[in-house]
Amino acid sequence: MAEIPDKPALEGLEKKWDAAWSARGTYLFDRASAAASGRQAVFSVDTPPPTASGSLHIGHVFSYTHTDVKVRFERMRGKTVFYPMGWDDNGLPTERRVQNYYGVRCDPTLPYDPDFAPPFEGGDNKSTKAADQRPISRRNFIELCEKLTVEDEKHFEALWRDLGLSVDWTQTYRTISDDTIRTSQLAFLRNIERGEAYQALAPTLWDIDFRSAIAQAELEDRDQPAAYHRLAFHRADGAGDVHIETTRPELLAACVALVAHPDDERYQPLFGTTVRTPLFDVEVPVLAHPLAQQDKGSGIAMICTFGDVTDIIWWRELDLPNRTIIGQDGRVIAEAPDVLATDAAKAAYAELAGKTVFSAKKRIVELLAESGEMIGDPKPFTHAVKFFEKGDRPLEIVSTRQWYIRNGARDEQLRERLIALGREVSWHPDFMRVRYENWVGGLTGDWLVSRQRFFGVPIPVWYALDDDGERDYSRVLTPDASALPIDPTTHVPSGYTEDQRGVPGGFDAETDVFDTWATSSLTPQLAGGWQRDEELWNLVAPFDLRPQGQDIIRTWLFSTLLRSALEDDRAPWTDAAISGFIVDPDRKKMSKSKGNVVTPADILAQHGSDAVRYWAASSRLGTDAAFDPQNPTQIKIGRRLAIKVLNAAKFVLTFPVPGDAHITDALDAAMLATLDDVVAQATKALDAYDHARALEVTESFFWTFCDDYLELVKERAYDPSDTGQASAALALRTALDTLLRLLSPVLVFATEEAWSWFHHGSVHGAPWPTPGGAPGDPAILTAASEALIAIRRAKTEAKLSQKTPVDALTLAAPAATLGALRQVEGDLRAVGRIERLELAEAESTHVAAIEFAERED
Repeated sequence: MAEIPDKPALEGLEKKWDAAWSARGTYLFDRASAAASGRQAVFSVDTPPPTASGSLHIGHVFSYTHTDVKVRFERMRGKTVFYPMGWDDNGLPTERRVQNYYGVRCDPTLPYDPDFAPPFEGGDNKSTKAADQRPISRRNFIELCEKLTVEDEKHFEALWRDLGLSVDWTQTYRTISDDTIRTSQLAFLRNIERGEAYQALAPTLWDIDFRSAIAQAELEDRDQPAAYHRLAFHRADGAGDVHIETTRPELLAACVALVAHPDDERYQPLFGTTVRTPLFDVEVPVLAHPLAQQDKGSGIAMICTFGDVTDIIWWRELDLPNRTIIGQDGRVIAEAPDVLATDAAKAAYAELAGKTVFSAKKRIVELLAESGEMIGDPKPFTHAVKFFEKGDRPLEIVSTRQWYIRNGARDEQLRERLIALGREVSWHPDFMRVRYENWVGGLTGDWLVSRQRFFGVPIPVWYALDDDGERDYSRVLTPDASALPIDPTTHVPSGYTEDQRGVPGGFDAETDVFDTWATSSLTPQLAGGWQRDEELWNLVAPFDLRPQGQDIIRTWLFSTLLRSALEDDRAPWTDAAISGFIVDPDRKKMSKSKGNVVTPADILAQHGSDAVRYWAASSRLGTDAAFDPQNPTQIKIGRRLAIKVLNAAKFVLTFPVPGDAHITDALDAAMLATLDDVVAQATKALDAYDHARALEVTESFFWTFCDDYLELVKERAYDPSDTGQASAALALRTALDTLLRLLSPVLVFATEEAWSWFHHGSVHGAPWPTPGGAPGDPAILTAASEALIAIRRAKTEAKLSQKTPVDALTLAAPAATLGALRQVEGDLRAVGRIERLELAEAESTHVAAIEFAERED
């Protein structure tokens, strides 16, 4: 046992106890014990793998603390805890960070340079233009990604250790390691075999900066300035013009039809007829579709391929041609659509070719104004535009060939199964389940899982080439599972040789990688040893807990549940714990894009980890919490509590407990009976994932214990001649022992420090307290506390010290309370320094009369 310091302090406890826990293996997953006891004795966590591209923020500290509180509780309940940590390395955020950090960009056409050194290193360099970044080979680029993510992960782990997460650091994984690549590729090949994964050429939401397809789950709407342009389409019968209003006049050359609502009487006579487009003079049909909005603009819209998601629906359901004119670089493509037949139309298109969307819009507005086919001036307004959640410019829609996994959008049976599995999961809080169900019900397309990027898990397929050297997409070549992991750009499919790569009759490699969610959706499999360690998988799966933020229900939670449903037809976990957002003092969500993110390292160093954990644990799941770094009130309260724990423990431990001590005093029994109820309430709350309630009831009792009970009994506990001394000392020690265990999931360092002063081993390995069945009456402690408050108030109002002796005091109290007060008269007299104490009946507890002892001048 450790020696009690003269002046207990919080400073230095994080490093001290992290080192001790590591040396002792306090948080290691005891696999032998788990195997001996079986799955029911294990508590497994599908821990969120933070994105290893930059820095953690205060929101991470908030949500990961919630998980750690639950984990520590379950460990003390006797569960063998499987609490791994992963690092989400691959994907667009990492690539962008590497580009900015090193001043480079990937050019897959360049050869590998083994001696390459980046132009600079450090900073975010967000203002650096892509054109100024040095192009390097794909392999050189990936090596830089690997280097930087490893360094980031070291910083992340150090911060998690400072925070006191009870993670088993021997159970870690990276989403770009060989094991991860093998698992991701194997799961995908099984999706292909079962017909759940497929490839298709289709309109695709496209980020022109990242040059990659974007999935529905990665979209966000942002308000952008726009303008309605009123254009005149000419009726083929010469009977006048039809006016439409559009925000995308630059897509006029891609117009394939006009559309109005079938019930719109204004346009019903036009259905089945044709009109000619302004400027380009292309004949297009006028059609009816229920998605057309009668009250929007002129009530009739042009369908272009493709201006927005609604255009895709119209294009598909009305069986229209594809005249895409926007390329993957976000510029108007050079080749005009075949339907532009006249010299004037071709000349107008040539004015747009090669321009960005913005420049093309400006020029076509000028051309339309010159032709007289734009009616009036543009009408400015603001509307929501779809962006990639990590992108800077609006998405375009281009036609590309991509890989998809079926997700229920077009399969009602699968959709219903996903809803059913979601209802088998216990959600904390329960209303978060509705968000999941709304997402599943609102899916409009299958999950696009391919990305045209570099640092990611390679899609493990090749394509046979026909006699002309073109890909035959009907002949997809897949590897044997035993060959995984593979990179198709360097490995060769079975039955072929390297010299057949890229030649007619040979093969071509898939160069796309998986979307990062296609890998992260397999975190239970990655951490739990699926298809790699069958014993481990059976011990931990399905997992007990998926903790995460509410903003990624549609991505991470849904995709994980989907993969589990497709592979095992079950939910991947029994419980989902959803944390709220951290908001700034103005109640705005903290995000990097808003520039209001607070990094936690300085906060932890300034206030101590226990104080920060207290702040996090004070908020219930699903509830947003405000954080003001200039005045972190809740953190300061937590620090005060942690310091009080150390000081109270030191004080209690000054009272020796005789070996034959028993609880004989009514006040001591009352305190322990009250504590029994606190244990019961805290246990029930933590069972229900309500860590905030557990902390609230425990903290409330702790302050009653320190401010009232300890003050009431300390004179008795000090006096070895008092017959009640042993009872008081035993009650104090018992309460301290219990309180340290109750507070240990939150105040992990202060409780461990105090525990070490009178126990061997760790408080975090001690059994969770259970009600001891103390026979006392809690009403006695309540009555004594009220009486003590009244006595203190009387001395304060007299502007005297609490140590001032009192010759006589009359304490008035309700009749029902008088019996309790008679049982604590001795302790009240001692704490109040009262020579004579009389009790009288009254409606409320108060000091009816007080006579102070004469003071010597």
